[in-house]
Amino acid sequence: MTNPYSVNQESKPEPARGVKLPSPRLTNFGLFALMGVGMAFALYLQHFQHYEPCPLCIFQRVALMGVGFSALAAALHNPAAIGRRIYAGITLLAALAGLGVAGRHSWMQHLPPEDVPACGPGLDYWMQTFPMQDVIRKVLHGSGECAKVDWVWLGLSLPEWTLVMFSGITVVCLWQLFRKA
Repeated sequence: MTNPYSVNQESKPEPARGVKLPSPRLTNFGLFALMGVGMAFALYLQHFQHYEPCPLCIFQRVALMGVGFSALAAALHNPAAIGRRIYAGITLLAALAGLGVAGRHSWMQHLPPEDVPACGPGLDYWMQTFPMQDVIRKVLHGSGECAKVDWVWLGLSLPEWTLVMFSGITVVCLWQLFRKA
């Protein structure tokens, strides 16, 4: 009879198992949910806290919606490896666009007051008056309203938090692009 408390010297230890990573589909649903939370927060700040979004804020929202809807399409379609990589690439492009705009916005908020561009007309006026390529160029140039810091949490402004979020989304998209399973 064997002792149940004795250690069998001949048995090998079980190999360590890694952390079970979420499936590509679940990851894409997570990115879509993140877009929903981000947009809900942006709309809350706009409609209930009365913060008017500057043109760069609007472009960041568009990039976030690009991330969310491309991730939703990927989750619903749930393609094989090549399709997953294509969707991850599309989502990555939207994330990089958001990362660039959020980076520019954060940079503008740290400019000395004398270097901040003058405030101009609103985005609605530009959209009605100028061709789209001029609107994009003018928005990315920024204006004085983009340099104003209205909201800070844990020492970071809203564009800086958006920069952190788009950085995280970019990492997730790169992981989705190069993951094995």
